[in-house]
Amino acid sequence: MKFSTLSLLFTNLATVSAFAPTLMGSRLNTQLDARKPFISGNWKLNPQTKEEALTLASEIASQVTETTPDADIALFVPYVFIETTMDAVGGKIEIGAEGVCPEIKGAFTGAVSTSMLDSVGVKWALAGHSERRVIFGETDEYINGQCLKLMEQGMSVMLCIGESESEYEANLAGAVCALQLKKGLKGISKEDMSRVAIAYEPVWAIGTGKVATPEVAQSVHETCRKILAEMYDQETADATRILYGGSVTPDSIDELMKQPDIDGALVGGASLDSAKFGRIINFKV
Repeated sequence: MKFSTLSLLFTNLATVSAFAPTLMGSRLNTQLDARKPFISGNWKLNPQTKEEALTLASEIASQVTETTPDADIALFVPYVFIETTMDAVGGKIEIGAEGVCPEIKGAFTGAVSTSMLDSVGVKWALAGHSERRVIFGETDEYINGQCLKLMEQGMSVMLCIGESESEYEANLAGAVCALQLKKGLKGISKEDMSRVAIAYEPVWAIGTGKVATPEVAQSVHETCRKILAEMYDQETADATRILYGGSVTPDSIDELMKQPDIDGALVGGASLDSAKFGRIINFKV
């Protein structure tokens, strides 16, 4: 992630809480349990064929049973597999897009618009994933354009935010999240926030096998909720689902989901393994 000046980060430090981990009671003991959990997978540039996508989606859908927790479940898949996976999951799982162009039509080779996605039944799309920010150079302004266009189309967005390892070690995680939230959600009304989910993804934990402890993840989510309360109001902040993403595994999901401000997970590698993702879908608290 690139920022024009570090001063923006330090300015935001004054508006967010300190980042010391705090132990919290389980989500079953809080008033925040009204937020419906949201478990999602991001396939990224996987799998390699339509047949593999069909098999994987079918196997994942079979993991959703009568005993599965009452949660929203989604898979964000490559564009070319959207309709195939929709057919495969039989309505058990929402199929979303991994991104979208903030333009509707025109000379934008390789782009996919919100109207195109909407026309095939897609209701959710990712915006702001760290790989899009770092590898493809998508800026906060571009990401905001994606969010606004999805709102305009009547769709929903999962806005991804998170800090690099060096930013985390410099205690800038809260400032980075504040900056990305404020820029990404610029122009989005309180009313439209019902169609927004936030995915906190510490960049240093994506694909590395490293996972923030549940207590550290909880402290970041709590800070993000405070930022949303400052941007909108407490009611909106309390209603917004904030997911954790960063090498989520079957071994880590239960403790993460016990945290009061962690409302779900955006899962990368483990969503390519039906047994592992099935265990994550069937989390226990």
